[in-house]
Order: sequence, then C-alpha cells, then structure tokens
Amino acid sequence: MSILTMKKITQEFGGLRALHDVDLQVGEKQIFGIIGPNGAGKTTLFNLVTGMYVPTAGELLFKGQRLNQMPPYNIARLGIGRTFQNIRLFDKLSVIDNVKVGSYAVTRTGFIQNMLGLPRSRREEHWMAENAHELLQMMGLEDKKDEYAASLAYGEQRRLEIARALALKPALLLLDEPAAGMTPAEKEELMVLIRKIREEMSLTILLVEHDMNLVMNICDKIAVLNYGRKIAEGSPDEVKNNQQVIQSYLGVGA
Repeated sequence: MSILTMKKITQEFGGLRALHDVDLQVGEKQIFGIIGPNGAGKTTLFNLVTGMYVPTAGELLFKGQRLNQMPPYNIARLGIGRTFQNIRLFDKLSVIDNVKVGSYAVTRTGFIQNMLGLPRSRREEHWMAENAHELLQMMGLEDKKDEYAASLAYGEQRRLEIARALALKPALLLLDEPAAGMTPAEKEELMVLIRKIREEMSLTILLVEHDMNLVMNICDKIAVLNYGRKIAEGSPDEVKNNQQVIQSYLGVGA
C-alpha cells in the first residue's frame, strides 16, 4: 500500500517551474530515495509534503488524506516528520530538550494546563522525557543529554536532528541530505542507523541524498528528478543502469 501519493504535482515560483507533473507512490515501510542534480526540485518536493509550500497544481495524499493547503502543524500531527539540509537545532538548549521540543507537535495540553501542572500535563511531560531518552539511546547520544546542542560534533548534531524529527512518532520520515558533511565512517554508521530506524519504528523513510553509495545501498526504490521532471524510477539497479539517468545525472556518456 502507498503511504504517500503525488499526482501530477507542479510547483511554480513567479513563472519558474520547479516541479512539473511529478507522480510518485511511496509504499509503506519503504526507504525511498529521491536523487538528481542541484536545482532538480528535490527540496521543493519535501517542502510541499510538509506544507511549507502549496502546490500550484496536482494532488498530495498521505494515507489517503489530501495535504494540499493543510498547514504544517496539522501535517506534523498526521505523522510526517523531517530533517533539513542545513541543520536546524536550538543551540542553547540541551540535547534532551531539543528532542522534547519535537514531541510538542503531538501533545494535547495547552499553555494554561502546563502552567497549572494539571495531571494530563504531568503525564505528557513524563512521556516526552521517556520518549527523548529512548531516542537518544538509539542515536548513541544518551551520555550527552545534558550538553548544549551547539557543543556536539557535526555528525552528532545530524543524529540529534533525526532524533527530534522522530520525537513526534511519525509514520513517514523525510531526511534531507542527512549525510552532507559526514566522513566516510560516519556515513557507514548512518546507513546502519537508517535501516535500524525503519525496522524498529516500523516507519517509511523518504530520502534526498547526493551520496550515491549510501542511496544505492539502503534504498528499496529510487526516483530521479532532472529540471523538475521525474526522468526515472525503479530499484537501485534499474536506476543505475538507466541511460537517461547516466547521461543527465551521473555524467557518463551512453
């Protein structure tokens, strides 16, 4: 079954067409890769799924529910989490508080209830703390929970951002270039971590990434964008051997 469906998605910015008639179907519990050269429309696609942009044309469906014109906070509540190409952490908050922030999208108590310390508020605070500890253990960051986020090494900050995205218990996790700036060893660890997240949390992962070794080794399916159009889709082997992909993206003659 498809968890995310895009039907003829087009996105324009003042006459510039960033995406044109893009069709995608992302299956449940897949690791689905989106690749393409810079400017192909990959991050625009992510911004559409998370409600940061409203598509010019076409339809976006998550578990059969239409996302078009839905605000980002409602999309998060439905179960879609994301990381960003440029790390966006709260540098002056502790590591564990950064993760807890991600949980607020799915809590139900309001400001007054929190101020009064009502039972439901206390229960939710306890859940957020337990959830954050579990995610930090998964990311290998439990021993740094009380440090400032700004004090972490680059690769650790990447893992912290993933933990924060997972704090809202998403069914679909969008990872925007998670391996950017990582060393080869960190990339190997990231591949293991992404597989672990998919298996242990039973979720679907939509991945934008330039590192072809990572994409080809962890993705079940890959779609290729070029100048806003989808030019290929299939298994890693099918995409790797597609002549249009080779010419347009991998830079090798046919």
